[in-house]
Amino acid sequence: MIIGRVVGSIFSTRKSEKLVGNKFMIVHPLDSMNRGGEDLVAIDIIGAGIGEQVLVATGSAARIGCDLPDAPVDAAIVGIVDEGQEVS
Repeated sequence: MIIGRVVGSIFSTRKSEKLVGNKFMIVHPLDSMNRGGEDLVAIDIIGAGIGEQVLVATGSAARIGCDLPDAPVDAAIVGIVDEGQEVS
């Protein structure tokens, strides 16, 4: 799971029928969690907004977390961060 900030949204009129009715957001991982250096597209099952800090599940955990085990999903926003503290 990673923490990131929602920086945009994606609109798609044509997509897999298993994804119809879902919203997609562009998430920028926090610098300390940025494994690949790139933003990612995540399905949004909780209604996150642009600018919010979110928890993102990836891989098979994303499909399970958004209750779409057979959908082509690799990242899912599963929580909105209210407050966080990094301990060194």
